[in-house]
Amino acid sequence: MNLQNRKVKILIGIIIAAILIISYRIFSNIQSERERATRMSQGHNIQVVTEYPQRVTITPGMNFSGSLDPEWQADVAAKVDGRIEKVYVREGDEVIKGQVLAILEQTDTDADLIIAQGAYYDAQTNLRKSESDLKRYEALFKNGAVSEQAVENYRFARDNAAAKLESARGTLQGMESKSSGTVLTAPADGIVAKRYYQEGYYAKAGTPVISIADISRLKTVVHIPEGQISSVAVGNEAYIKIPAYSNKEIIGKITRIAPVADLPSHTFEAEVSVENDQQLRAGVYANVSLIGLPKTNILTIPLNAIVMRDDQQTVYVANAEGIVQRRVLNIGYTNDQVAEVLSGLTENDLIVVEGHHKLREGSKINMDKAGK
Repeated sequence: MNLQNRKVKILIGIIIAAILIISYRIFSNIQSERERATRMSQGHNIQVVTEYPQRVTITPGMNFSGSLDPEWQADVAAKVDGRIEKVYVREGDEVIKGQVLAILEQTDTDADLIIAQGAYYDAQTNLRKSESDLKRYEALFKNGAVSEQAVENYRFARDNAAAKLESARGTLQGMESKSSGTVLTAPADGIVAKRYYQEGYYAKAGTPVISIADISRLKTVVHIPEGQISSVAVGNEAYIKIPAYSNKEIIGKITRIAPVADLPSHTFEAEVSVENDQQLRAGVYANVSLIGLPKTNILTIPLNAIVMRDDQQTVYVANAEGIVQRRVLNIGYTNDQVAEVLSGLTENDLIVVEGHHKLREGSKINMDKAGK
């Protein structure tokens, strides 16, 4: 047993020693590579293009694409199971609120409704009779003609009749609702966007039968980046081009901006609405352009100066001796040429705009043409 324990300890010692040796070699290689890079960067000045951040005024422009969809759309579903007996509308028909769109077969439903009505009327008659009998026996009890127990029996009969009437009323209301559920009506003014089933099909309760849409106004959804959200507001105009209509341009407005950003994209969902007075078809592809509020005297750098490192936006900044260090930035508005710097730089920081792929921390650049 002792021999076996000794072997285990020896094996563990060998493993630990191997790990230490491998770790030391890896560390030594890293250090050697860093020293080699430092020697290389110090041995000659790297040619790059540099410049200083500039303060400018920018009117942000944002471009999006999407589809122009109905402002409102809803499915009209069957409330009860049944076969579709008649459909009164076709796709594209205009309808008004309350208009009958379709009906389901009512044979069984009508029979059940008649039975429920009969049971309700019988329950009403029984209650009236029970109340009359109770009043008569209460009068007889006052004259000493009947016992108190007899009065209690009739009072119990009256209460039982009242409970049966309430039950019959509930059953009748349920059957009336079921009967009305066989008639499908338009919930609002609009057009018939879709007919899901034809006459003769069997529809289960909850199954959409017809879709109604209001296309008097159309809308599209865009997602505004976090860095640009401060330049737009509800009510701003939007310029919409529709390729399907020979790039016809119409003007809409931002009608809603989400109060909370979508994650992880950090964008804000916004709706752009437009009056459909030109009878455009809903669902067509659209290109949307938003013009934001002017951003004055903002600090900007060329977009190609930004280097992504560990999911952070950085730039190389050179000191007076030409030694560069990476600087993490907080970026605001961007377009295809420049980026707004919210924090991380000043106008006096010399940044590398071209050639940064040659650099690393501590590299030395040629300062002969610095800032040019």
